[in-house]
Amino acid sequence: MADSTGRELTFGRALVGSLLLARAIRQHVPAGGSIGLLLPASVGGALANIAASIAGRVPVNLNFTAGRDAMTAAIDRCGIAVVLTSRTFLSKAGIPAAPGMVFLEDILQATSALSKVVTLIGARLLPASLIARLFLTSTDADSLATVIFSSGSTGVPKGVMLTHRNVLANIDAANALFRLGPDDVVLGVLPFFHSFGYTVTLWLPLVVGFGAAYHPNPTDAKTIGELGGKYRATLLVSTPTFCAAYARKCQPEQFAALRLAIVGAERLREPIASAFKEKFGVDLIEGYGCTEMAPVVAVNVPDAGGAGSRAGTVGRPLPGISAKIVDPETGEGPLIGKEGLLLVTGPNQMRGYLGEPGLTREALRDGWYVTGDIATIDEDGFIRITDRLSRFSKIAGEMVPHMKIEERLQALLADPHSCVVTAVPDPVKGERLVALYTDRDLAAQDVWERLSRCDLPKLWIPKREDLHIVDAIPTLGTGKVDLRAVRQVAAERSA
Repeated sequence: MADSTGRELTFGRALVGSLLLARAIRQHVPAGGSIGLLLPASVGGALANIAASIAGRVPVNLNFTAGRDAMTAAIDRCGIAVVLTSRTFLSKAGIPAAPGMVFLEDILQATSALSKVVTLIGARLLPASLIARLFLTSTDADSLATVIFSSGSTGVPKGVMLTHRNVLANIDAANALFRLGPDDVVLGVLPFFHSFGYTVTLWLPLVVGFGAAYHPNPTDAKTIGELGGKYRATLLVSTPTFCAAYARKCQPEQFAALRLAIVGAERLREPIASAFKEKFGVDLIEGYGCTEMAPVVAVNVPDAGGAGSRAGTVGRPLPGISAKIVDPETGEGPLIGKEGLLLVTGPNQMRGYLGEPGLTREALRDGWYVTGDIATIDEDGFIRITDRLSRFSKIAGEMVPHMKIEERLQALLADPHSCVVTAVPDPVKGERLVALYTDRDLAAQDVWERLSRCDLPKLWIPKREDLHIVDAIPTLGTGKVDLRAVRQVAAERSA
């Protein structure tokens, strides 16, 4: 594994570092307890996660982009007394040190040369079974592996409890499709507090046995391109927005070894797919997942005959995962070829939400996870996400989908990712639509007139006074639109 600071470790040295760090974690955190990890996507961040698992503790990667209040809430919810971090990282991120923090620099300094030598010799000479017996804390497959806090894009983040079985099942299913091997290298641009970062860029390469190259900032296309070229990255998991930046700023030779580029979290627009394909000769393939499913649910699979993928869909469910569409109101189904609420189930399904049994019961219905996404499944099993249940407004008794309005608005703008639609309370109709956009060359009057000429129902078109130009669309550290912040901005502008 390697990262953009220049740090490189072989599998053997990664094992040694993890064993040494695991001993320090055992000294600071009681058996079975949780430890907060406040570290970027890096070699150090990866070793901290591995070490916590080796020590039998539950690593909780804290979302440092969500603000102090969100981190404090996660720490309190998990009962975390110790947060492992780095002074260098805190300085760069502008995060003040706090009581309960333990620093990697201090652990490294306190580790004696003799301990390093003994651990190195043991890792090199002892068989794996004996290393496991001597150094690893025994744990059950159904015990807690981590708690990942959902992005909170639509509300307060929830602590998703994932077991070792959940994560391993997802890894096995993904590898059964893509046949990854020792010559592969994943470009790790997603944070470990993100479910895809945790499963796909941290544990997938370790379990399957291939390389990883990390960079903590997914928007830094220049460095990511350099990292991809240096380590000949073959696998990239990202978002369409980030990949649009890579297509503009990275050089073809930097992604010359790339064979799989999987995107999710937002709909893949054709211009982005075309630009990426033209620049790097690789198709962007859409997938779908959620933290509650550890996280991959479905993905398109490139093959010579084209039977494994279908444009406009997020692919078919992974092996072992089932999906069905039901009526959002009655729960009746399954519906084939009809739009409805997407439910999924499989061995990667979460244990539940930490400390929130009521929310867990709402999310897990008769063994199925209720995704909250509106979708269709065709006769061949391909899933097409059409909207989000939480992204509908009930206006004058009619359900109005935000995403369909966004699609029309995006067609009017120079940058298709520079707008978002939300709603605010309305005393007459219950709610009214509000659109935020960043294109200062288009006045609200012009936008309203163009929307009025398209095929949208009149009820779906925001009023002129509810079209607002903003400097930027609020986003989360994972690249998703921060819908909660969007609603706040909309409420302020509308007031």
